[in-house]
Amino acid sequence: MPAFTAPDGTTLAYHLVGKGEPLLCLPGGPMRASAYLGDLGGMAEHRQLIQLDLRGTGASGIPTDPATYRCDRQVDDVEAFRAHLGLERVDLLAHSAAGDLALLYAARFPARIRSLTLVTARARALGIDFTEAHRREAAALRSAEPWFPTAHRSYEAVWSGTPTDADWDAIAPFFYGRWDAAAQEHAATEVPQSNEEAAERYASAGAFDPAAARSALAALTAQGIPVLLLVGEWDSGPLPRVAAEIAALLPGAEVAVQPGAGHFPWLDDPEHFTRTVTGFLP
Repeated sequence: MPAFTAPDGTTLAYHLVGKGEPLLCLPGGPMRASAYLGDLGGMAEHRQLIQLDLRGTGASGIPTDPATYRCDRQVDDVEAFRAHLGLERVDLLAHSAAGDLALLYAARFPARIRSLTLVTARARALGIDFTEAHRREAAALRSAEPWFPTAHRSYEAVWSGTPTDADWDAIAPFFYGRWDAAAQEHAATEVPQSNEEAAERYASAGAFDPAAARSALAALTAQGIPVLLLVGEWDSGPLPRVAAEIAALLPGAEVAVQPGAGHFPWLDDPEHFTRTVTGFLP
């Protein structure tokens, strides 16, 4: 398995999926191994997906200093990844919590970005977070689903701060457009693929300076660097209207809302997802 060495000496692994022009992929979670990305709904037929296992996840090494799990401190890992691949500029795709990492990377290394694709991505780096009210709004859209009563009771436990492990499992359907066998199999891999300690540190105090990031990224996008925010119609992170707020901070950014999709749109409608992303990429 290919790997490289991060600036602090941690060994970081990555996976090559498909052939063609490279598309660097950062997994979310936060701090979930990149295996859950699969072939991104068939994107590997169009581009070579180069999927990074962030430090402490998947086949990558565990850092000596756990403080380096903090999001902003992983920006140097992404830059070392680019340099290792020998790419002057990169097409960068980030999912979910990795949106913050991709935004911080683009803010610090704008000359290295050719395009930025943010898939159901967070934007705490810009001062926009997803709230309980957002979760409730999206959950209400699924009230006709047969699994809704049980899942919603568990969501209430989560919001009240008293969830059990069973409650966390029960809310999984809210994150998928279709709660079918494929979605259930995908959801079952989340816990074993995730580094909980790293996830707790990822967005810890000091990780984000929204004012600085907003300024840097406004300058980046003003230079014509294309940015796509692809969101699911039924997803709460971000809601489509919140994605529009994020895009407003990135001049010229596009928002694409995938109908009937949740947090993993490449599973919900692979053809639609692939068509949208390939149509955007340079």
